[in-house]
Amino acid sequence: MNELPLDQIVCAEALEFMATLPSESVDMVLTSPPYDDLRKYGGYTWDFEGTACELYRVIKPGGVVVWVVGDSVVDGSETLTSFEQAVYFKKCAGFRLHDTMIWHKDGAPFPESNRYLQTFEYMFVLSKGTPAVKHILEVPTLYGASRTSSGRHADGTIDRFKYELHKPTRKMDNVWYIPSGYMKTTKDKNAFAHPAMFPEELAERHILTWTDPGDVVLDCFAGAGTTLKMARKLDRHYIGCDLNPEYVALAEKRLRDTDPYQHSTLPNGTKQLSMFSE
Repeated sequence: MNELPLDQIVCAEALEFMATLPSESVDMVLTSPPYDDLRKYGGYTWDFEGTACELYRVIKPGGVVVWVVGDSVVDGSETLTSFEQAVYFKKCAGFRLHDTMIWHKDGAPFPESNRYLQTFEYMFVLSKGTPAVKHILEVPTLYGASRTSSGRHADGTIDRFKYELHKPTRKMDNVWYIPSGYMKTTKDKNAFAHPAMFPEELAERHILTWTDPGDVVLDCFAGAGTTLKMARKLDRHYIGCDLNPEYVALAEKRLRDTDPYQHSTLPNGTKQLSMFSE
């Protein structure tokens, strides 16, 4: 049985690399694939269907894959590649689509003349069975207010009820506004040698939500190494691979500069201490 290459990033093709990993050995995958040829990433290509099935093999029962993806625009309309991938994950690879989340980011610098400004990408949360870890993050409840919900019965009648009444915090929504762009995704200037990164805060939130300290987090399209960096910072083991040696070197540098012993501040302002802290 192959040993996990814990706390390493390897220069390799994603599908070939994952084939070397033991089955059901990874707690979480957080990645953003090179979708729709929006960027060439050094000219490399990849096999989506093979990757989806291999992800299902390596993820543990109860594990989660967070797939950050968007669509390009062809002939003035979107490709729907993201939806096709989500359906394949469920219908063919075996995953549950646990949640369809939205990353609301800054708008495109040059919006289409016949379309509204594009400001989001999908974050498909895929699970192998019921997620084993669910630390749903919280944010302050404004002014101590309550929320109102309703449920409709088969006969058309409606029940309304209030919840989170007078509580100081509430559970976050599944639409996350996290700015993107230069010096917004990270303060690490070196990282912008990569053409497309998701923000460190996005990675931090998902890792905190779907894993515990000591769990194994994989990014099979590691790029600039954001997932790996935040996993290290949050006391999780990381595994990464990327086919482009320049990106591997970039990710390795970011990892060397990451302090795994510092605390993290959750979205509600709470400080989560490293398990190595005194």
